[in-house]
Amino acid sequence: MKYVIIHGDGMADWPCDELDGRTPLEAARKPHMDAIAARGTLGMVATIPHGMPPGSDVGTMTMLGYDPARYHTGRAPIEAASMGIALAPDDVVFRMNLVALAAGADGRPTMSDFTSGHITSEEAARIVADLRAALAGDGIEFFNGVSYRHLMVWRNGEAGAKLTPPHDITGQPVAAHLPEGPGAARLRPLMERAAAILRDHPVNRARRAAGKCAATDVWFWGQGKRPAVPTLHERFGVAGAVISAVDLVNGLGRLAGLELIKVPGATGYLDTDYAAKGRYGIDALKRCDFLLLHIEAPDEAGHMGRADLKVEALERIDELIVGPLLRELPAFGEWALLLMPDHATPSKLKTHSGEPVPFAIVRAGDAGAAARRYTEADATRAGVIVRDGYRLIEALFGAALAAD
Repeated sequence: MKYVIIHGDGMADWPCDELDGRTPLEAARKPHMDAIAARGTLGMVATIPHGMPPGSDVGTMTMLGYDPARYHTGRAPIEAASMGIALAPDDVVFRMNLVALAAGADGRPTMSDFTSGHITSEEAARIVADLRAALAGDGIEFFNGVSYRHLMVWRNGEAGAKLTPPHDITGQPVAAHLPEGPGAARLRPLMERAAAILRDHPVNRARRAAGKCAATDVWFWGQGKRPAVPTLHERFGVAGAVISAVDLVNGLGRLAGLELIKVPGATGYLDTDYAAKGRYGIDALKRCDFLLLHIEAPDEAGHMGRADLKVEALERIDELIVGPLLRELPAFGEWALLLMPDHATPSKLKTHSGEPVPFAIVRAGDAGAAARRYTEADATRAGVIVRDGYRLIEALFGAALAAD
């Protein structure tokens, strides 16, 4: 038996004016996703428990069958697991974005770009190396990630500071979102010293000369201590793999006991190699029972406010990942596939929202032909609502669907 989750990050959305009032899922030509919705079980699932932030850390943890209210300790510790960073029980790890701040219309520093123009990993590595040389010590350590996404570890540190995800405040003044509370007295000076280093950093000089966005500051958020979760093998008896270009998803995969598969050309952005992800996913199923295949591109398009790019990403996922998997799965015998996002990323909002999102499960032998597509509206009309989203994985593995 083979089990697959296709995780289209943030692919749910709201109606968009530029798409004539349709969502990207409604506007996209995606015959394979729509066939899954028509043949199988379609509905809505709550991936973000009430009161928790609508992030990929919470949503993907739900998707993998873990109750975030019980197991979630922060986003950064999950990414640390992906990177193999050892954490003692009292160590606190923070996500550290390289961001671009600029003067707003009123002259106040504003979050101009939370990705620093999607700075390359090579450029970012040079910056983080210099930050490490100048600022590390006395319990502070820096670790390179991918593109703008990096980590800072504060050994035996404070975890209680109030921090804001930078993608939540694009275009907004940052003064009201600087660290507050326990630990802020350590974090703010680090940010100020980092800004001084970045002001005239060689990488930034070269990026400005090329007309690119410079990384002007670091931004700490998503902190927490290491989590402890049972593996999927311990819970369901399956051995599996995860394919993602994002440390967060890989970290959750590692915590769940999954093999991390690196795909050449997978970038975590709109230019990712969709076809390679599909091929590597099919190869992984030759030796694994379970596959989580994550695609970040729809989420990135949503953060950019580009519904048109989200449509393009959805169509490429459908053609180059969903289609090939549906064609190859019958060769493995019995199989089940779950299609869903971790949360919505409305293009109008440019960040995540916490409402339920559409899911569809199809199995070998399903031959339904309902007149419906994989869209938010059709999933709502289907009438199936899974309130405890972390239980949806049990339905993938064959349990009766616990729906309201």
